[in-house]
Amino acid sequence: MARCMRVADKGPGRKCRVSCALEKARQGGYEMKKLGLIANCTKPRAGEVVRCIDFAARRMGLKICADPSTARLLKMCKCMKIDRIISSVDAVIAIGGDGTMLRVVRELNGRDIPVIGVNIGGLGFLTSVAEGDLELALECLSDDRYVESVRSIADCSVERGNRVIGKYRALNDIVITSGATSRIMTLGVSIGRNDVTSYVSDGIIVAMPTGSTGHSLSAGGPIVTPESRVMVISVICPHTLSSRPLVIPDSSKIVVELIQCAGRVPLTVDGQVGRLLAAGDKLKISKSERGVRFIHLPGHSYFNVLRQKLRWSGSNR
Repeated sequence: MARCMRVADKGPGRKCRVSCALEKARQGGYEMKKLGLIANCTKPRAGEVVRCIDFAARRMGLKICADPSTARLLKMCKCMKIDRIISSVDAVIAIGGDGTMLRVVRELNGRDIPVIGVNIGGLGFLTSVAEGDLELALECLSDDRYVESVRSIADCSVERGNRVIGKYRALNDIVITSGATSRIMTLGVSIGRNDVTSYVSDGIIVAMPTGSTGHSLSAGGPIVTPESRVMVISVICPHTLSSRPLVIPDSSKIVVELIQCAGRVPLTVDGQVGRLLAAGDKLKISKSERGVRFIHLPGHSYFNVLRQKLRWSGSNR
């Protein structure tokens, strides 16, 4: 098995170096693959990382295409709109932070294309590949040596009266908040045919497992492993001491009704898209039949990610 040399030089003039082993791997007849590159071009290191991936991929015989903004960072690359990229590649490499991964998942819109994330952002719960592992990641892709994690997606429809006024898909969470005025609202929640209760609060979060370490965690929700078959309901600043997050099977059908509010309140899906809601609007939320496949390198551990990102140090004795 050919081994890939990692990029070790951290200096400002760092260049991508592809080992002879990679060239041998290419000549050894690995299956050719086509990869799509989608980067957050506002990140300072985006250009260098994109060029590094493109250079290494070409040396390995991998085909590369990119969306227009990413392609501008490269001198030689096939440029396509994101829809065409997704319909023609074997995998998508998202370069940025968690927001970039969420954007790519939204663009996939249920299509069965795996995604691997390269972290050049901040926290990076979803982008599991570090810059120093770029060549290793490409070798693993070319050699089909990687681990897949299938993540659940939520389908959300917004109803006003008898009319559906919006449809969304969420990997992380669906959030109703009080907005800039910070006025409380009344929300009714039912699960299946069962009325749960009504909450007087600043809002509510319905999180999928992948999103349990996001807004839901800040609202007191639990951490659940990303492949768990559950959803989490967390109320934001409830006007009661007895309210606690609910963990329910992902086969459940959730209805959230905005019973009372002062004016319009924002609905936000994955922190990126949404709309304004009015009193009487209903959200119907259920697990989508189509999830998303995340690619990780061999040896990836979710609990290692938790320890690193949440800075768990353990008990000192």
